[in-house]
Amino acid sequence: MCTFAAHALAQDPAAAQPAPAQADPNVRVDPLQPDFTLVALPVTLRMPVNKLDFRVTHRFTRSLGRGDFGDLLSDFFGFDSGAQIGLELRYGLVEGTQIGVHRTSDRTIQIFGQTSVLQERDGHPLGLDAIATLEGADNMRGQLSSAVGVLASRKVGRVAAVYVEPIFMFNTNASPADVVEHNDTLMLGLGARVRISRAAYLVGEVTPRLWGYQPGEAQGSVGIEFRSGGHLFQINFSDGFGTTLGQLAHNGGINTDSWFIGFNISRKFF
Repeated sequence: MCTFAAHALAQDPAAAQPAPAQADPNVRVDPLQPDFTLVALPVTLRMPVNKLDFRVTHRFTRSLGRGDFGDLLSDFFGFDSGAQIGLELRYGLVEGTQIGVHRTSDRTIQIFGQTSVLQERDGHPLGLDAIATLEGADNMRGQLSSAVGVLASRKVGRVAAVYVEPIFMFNTNASPADVVEHNDTLMLGLGARVRISRAAYLVGEVTPRLWGYQPGEAQGSVGIEFRSGGHLFQINFSDGFGTTLGQLAHNGGINTDSWFIGFNISRKFF
């Protein structure tokens, strides 16, 4: 009798099948965090292990306020002007940790690493990440700077996510020959993403400098974006065209009366 039962169990395909592996929750679309950045600031969205994300940033360098409306129209709202373009590749290294590289057309390269500390889906009151970067001008042959920071996020119901991101930037001053009191910068990234429909969002961010080297004005940006599967398209308006943390810290000395149109395109490969 026992021999027959054991033989029947051995022949049962269901009993022989291993338990199915649980799906990685980081692969699922987060309705309030559809992308890894707002406009230029990073957010706390986790990257699945061994997966990739590619992003293109494009900032037209003609100020929308230059000349009169006829001048703007003749330049097709700035689209006929030159642009600063950025290319970014992001990779999920291990569970909760992502690395990446971002290069802009002025030959600035930013290498970054980001690790998840807390996630709201685990019952914590906020999401919390740590980030570190190394950034260099002239393809890393020029001045080097680095940043360390904390990214804190909080979801508001099913409609929005807000962010507070204190970041310390070392060696921000791009002209070390200039005598200044401080060459480093402490800035505070503030931002939000509001879901206005199933696949459309409004985004906004600003990066006031709290201490240290702070030429020009803090960079601020607003935009509207649309998601379709793993693709996201965003059109934005900024008073600067920085897309790395170092560029946000010094903002190129641009004043707040100069606004630029641009766009981001991102693609998740998962």
